[in-house]
Amino acid sequence: MRCGAEVEEVRIEIKRLRPSPAQSLLPAYMTEGAAGMDVCADLDCDIEISPLQRALIPTGIAIALPIGFEAQIRPRSGLALRQGMTLLNSPGTIDSDYRGEIQIIIINLGEAAIVIQPGQRIAQMVVQRVVRVNWQEVQDLAATAREAGGFGHTDKKR
Repeated sequence: MRCGAEVEEVRIEIKRLRPSPAQSLLPAYMTEGAAGMDVCADLDCDIEISPLQRALIPTGIAIALPIGFEAQIRPRSGLALRQGMTLLNSPGTIDSDYRGEIQIIIINLGEAAIVIQPGQRIAQMVVQRVVRVNWQEVQDLAATAREAGGFGHTDKKR
């Protein structure tokens, strides 16, 4: 760590679900300052995704998040820019009680077909703390300067 910066670490169990060409590719941080870990496709062969087609891509892993945490699955910006590949249901949420295989819902928004290869980095996973809400129903909410302004209200000239 530099300049006294400290990053909290949490130990999370991970299970490889099958032997595969990508079996050594667990989610990993690509740089020291990365918030998200790259997640790889666990495929036996290439998959071609046509424009506007979507596909469910297996990762070959399952995780056991502690209660109070979630994992968010997000697109990789380089793939989105270069190929038009993004994720549906983004960010996808993995709850702490889910123990199944993590699978990535990809859509090709580009103009040409894209190819997903075995072991390719296809998404990012960010692990976050979560809080539980305890709703308190009231008759009136506290006033703010914004009130109900939304959907571009700050674009209006004052």
